Amino acid sequence: MTASWNISAKWEALDAGPPEERAGFGELSIKAHGINFTEGHDAIANRLRDGPLVSVYHFAEWVAWNWWRLRWEPRSKANDWQFAHKISTIGGGYIWPDLTLFSDGERIALISKATRERPQTPYRFLTDSAAVLTATEFQSEIDRFVDEVLQRLDLQKVGESNLQKVWAGILSERGSPELAQKRKLEALLGFEPDEGNDATITQLLQDAKSLSSAAVDEVAAEHGQSGKVLTAAALSTIASEKGFDMSPRNVIRLSAGHVARTGGLYPAWRVGSDAAKQLREQERLGAEPISNKKLADMAGISVDALENLQKTDPSISFALDTSLTAGKVVLRSKWNTGRRFELARLIGDRIANSAQSKLFPATRSYTYRQKLQRSFAAELLSPFDDVEDVLRGDYSPEKLQEAAALFDVSELTIRTSLVNHGRIERDDLEEGLERPALSAANF
Repeated sequence: MTASWNISAKWEALDAGPPEERAGFGELSIKAHGINFTEGHDAIANRLRDGPLVSVYHFAEWVAWNWWRLRWEPRSKANDWQFAHKISTIGGGYIWPDLTLFSDGERIALISKATRERPQTPYRFLTDSAAVLTATEFQSEIDRFVDEVLQRLDLQKVGESNLQKVWAGILSERGSPELAQKRKLEALLGFEPDEGNDATITQLLQDAKSLSSAAVDEVAAEHGQSGKVLTAAALSTIASEKGFDMSPRNVIRLSAGHVARTGGLYPAWRVGSDAAKQLREQERLGAEPISNKKLADMAGISVDALENLQKTDPSISFALDTSLTAGKVVLRSKWNTGRRFELARLIGDRIANSAQSKLFPATRSYTYRQKLQRSFAAELLSPFDDVEDVLRGDYSPEKLQEAAALFDVSELTIRTSLVNHGRIERDDLEEGLERPALSAANF
C-alpha cells in the first residue's frame, strides 16, 4: 500500500559545519497525496529538483522540538505560533519551503505557497497546494523519518546530538499517560514543553478529572484565540452569574446513538452535517425554519435563553451539568442569530461526544470538535438542500442575505455551508494565514 505521505533525504557531502550538520546534509523532499511540496527550480544547476539542499538534520531537530504543538495545536492568534508550524522559520542559512503544518486534533493540514518570482533566487519553490493527513498517518511518518536521520548520524559516527536527546525525551513522554496529557495541554495552550504556567496547567489537569479530559482540552485550545484560560471554578462562577437553567435529561438525542468520529478519516464538517441530517429526519423537521421555541425545547432550556440578550459577554458558550436533571447554559453572542447558532452547537456537541462529561464547550478554536459543532449547527438550522432551493444557483450577497433571514441564521453561516459543499470559494473564511485556500471538503 502506497504511503499517504513521505519525508525523504538524498544524502550529500558537506565540507564545513558542525558534525551533525555535515552528516545530515542532503536533498529534502516532502510529498503528500501525490503533491511534492518541496519541488522547485535550482537556478545554479538550472533544473527542477524534488527538494532543496539543506541541513535535513535541522529539519528533523525542528520537528522534534515542536512535535507536541505540531500534533495537537490548531490555528492560533498567538504571536509565536508560526515558529512552531512554519518550516520557513527554521533558518540556519538554508532556503526552506513556505510550508505550514497544523492540527485540528484528528487531522493534520499541510499548506504550501510558491516562492515569488524574483531574480537571483538560488532555489524557487513551485507548489501552491494543500493536503490533509490523519493524525495517525502524520505521526507514523514523522517517527520513521526521525529514526532515519538518527541512523544516518550513527552511520557517520556522530553521537550525543541534540536531536537524539530531544527525541528520546519525546518518546519517553509519549509512553507516559500522565506526561502525555500534560504535554498535550501545553501544546493546546500554545506553550513549549515546561514553558506554561505550572499552576494553571496543574489546575486544568485537576479539572479534567471532574469535567473530562476532552472538554478541558477544548477549553485549553481557546487560549490561542482569546488568551484566556477558564478553570472549572471560573466556569462554575460564569454559569452561576450568566447562565440559564437547563435539564440535561431533556436535551434531544439521536435514537441511533452517538456520532462515530472514525479517527479523523472524514472531515469534521461532513461528520457534523451528517449528524444534523439524521436528527432532522428523526424529528421530522421538514424544510421549515426551526423556531426559537422549538430549538430551546430541543436543548432542554427555556426560550428566554435565546430571547433574553442581557446575560452576555462570557468568553465562550458552554453547557455545564450539575446533575442528570439540572445544569446551566451560557451563551456568548449578543445577537439572536448568534445565540441560536451557539445553542445548536451545544446540542450537536452533546450528541457527538459519547464520553461522560459535565462540560460541553463551544469555543472559537479550530479543533475537530469545534468544527464538527459548527457544521452540525449550520445543517440543523439551515439545511443545505433547502438553502440551495432558495438560492437556485444565485450566490450574490443579496440572495445570501435572503436565505439567512429566512432560516434565522447569519449570512456567514450560509456562506460557510456553501464553501463546505464546494459551491463558492473559501475566500477569507480561513483568516489569519497568508496561504492558498484549503479545501473545506478535506479539512
